[in-house]
Amino acid sequence: MALRTCRTAAPTLDALRAHAVARSLFPPTTLPRAVARLGFVQADPIRAPARAQDLTLRLRVAGYRAGDLEARYPRLGLEEDFFVNYGFVPAALHALMHPRNPRTQWPEARWAQAHAVREFVRGRGVAHPAEVDAEFAQGRARNWFGGSSRASTQLLDGMHYRGLLRVARREGGVRCYAVHDAHERRADAPAPDAALDALVDAVVALYAPLPGPTLSQLVMWLRAAAPQWTDRRRDALDRARRRLPSARVGGVDWFWPAGENPAAARHAERAQAAAVRLLAPFDPVVWDRRRFELLWGWAYRFEAYVPAPARVRGYYALPLLWRDRVVGWGNLAWRDGALQAQLGYVSGRAPRERGFGAALDDELGRIAGFLVPRR
Repeated sequence: MALRTCRTAAPTLDALRAHAVARSLFPPTTLPRAVARLGFVQADPIRAPARAQDLTLRLRVAGYRAGDLEARYPRLGLEEDFFVNYGFVPAALHALMHPRNPRTQWPEARWAQAHAVREFVRGRGVAHPAEVDAEFAQGRARNWFGGSSRASTQLLDGMHYRGLLRVARREGGVRCYAVHDAHERRADAPAPDAALDALVDAVVALYAPLPGPTLSQLVMWLRAAAPQWTDRRRDALDRARRRLPSARVGGVDWFWPAGENPAAARHAERAQAAAVRLLAPFDPVVWDRRRFELLWGWAYRFEAYVPAPARVRGYYALPLLWRDRVVGWGNLAWRDGALQAQLGYVSGRAPRERGFGAALDDELGRIAGFLVPRR
């Protein structure tokens, strides 16, 4: 039986904006609960002034400090893995993506290397890439980016992606591996369509409300998360379009999770609270640049890899959210135990609303406290 499209009364664009802010910036909770609620935390190695995963979690975890996720990761029941991007996922979501059938098929010789490395890692319990390299001395090889990296590191990456290994912890930011069995098919694994629908729902829950083109883009990006179901993605997208609540606003179809009401007054009440938040470039609130322009009316771009003379807003400009409006950006640095902030505004000046200055000072104070290392 064909599924019917789940159309609802159209919210306003203001309601969608408040919904986007309020549902993602939920009241701070514990680290495990925050990651479970998000479903995925995108990772990035740049520290400006902290890694993206830490900047994302500080707004959602009570008392969070930079580095807490890495320090507590071995005890949290999480996995590092590739979803729509690379980051941290709960074990249940990780299980939905495996066993994978990668697009790049390994020859027998590569599998022989992988099995030998896996047995070495098993014997060590947890192995640093330098230990693997020293044991097997595999030399150097060209990587995907045209540079050079140790062949053993490439092999470890491939084994991790295939579920033969998992990231057990990090040492100085370097992934250390343990043996994993995600490559083996589980007897209780859901049917492919059910698993793919669950992955789609996880994406929607993270980034909603979603413009239709972004929903399509994200479902197509699940090819990396679950390459074994590449040919099923278009059917999954069709099911999602019919299954999810949606409305057409400003000529754009918007989608959100079942059971949510973007027009609910509580979203506007929370989103309109007199608060300033500086967001990571990959924070779910601002991750989708298409949605960003629809909701806030200006183009934000991540410029870390743009040549310095061509940058408009800075190397690692953090979108500045005032109430439910992104009104500017900030480039932050932590030097000699003090926070330095360079701020810019879309209108050319800071908002003149009562309470903005105090809210900005509060946010910069929170960030300074977040950057102080734990003893």
